Amino acid sequence: MSAQINEQFTTFTHQFAAAAARANRLALENAETVFGVQLKTFEKNVEATTAFFGELSEIRDVEAYKTVWPKGLQIAKENAERFAAAGQEVIGLTLKTNEALGQLAKSQFEAASETAQATVAKATKAAKGK
Repeated sequence: MSAQINEQFTTFTHQFAAAAARANRLALENAETVFGVQLKTFEKNVEATTAFFGELSEIRDVEAYKTVWPKGLQIAKENAERFAAAGQEVIGLTLKTNEALGQLAKSQFEAASETAQATVAKATKAAKGK
């Protein structure tokens, strides 16, 4: 009886470790993807802003500032739009990861339930046989 309990415990421990490793891998992949999206957005925003500041630094008269001002506002708008789009993409990626983690947990609970039911059925059958 003790060997059977040890075997079941070992099996459950291995299943738990495998599930935890898969969950960690999913979380790490999500974090890596989210970081990549945010970095790409930051890079594009910095690139656009520095190009604008480079243009702005070359202006020498007041009239030229009046013509560049709308361009600066447009760049700020585009930066904000990129930032918002990246935020939405990050939320979508996180939701997909959470769904995958939920499916992983569900499959683990189903597997544990099936194993427990099989063990109970086996023990019941053995008890009736005595």
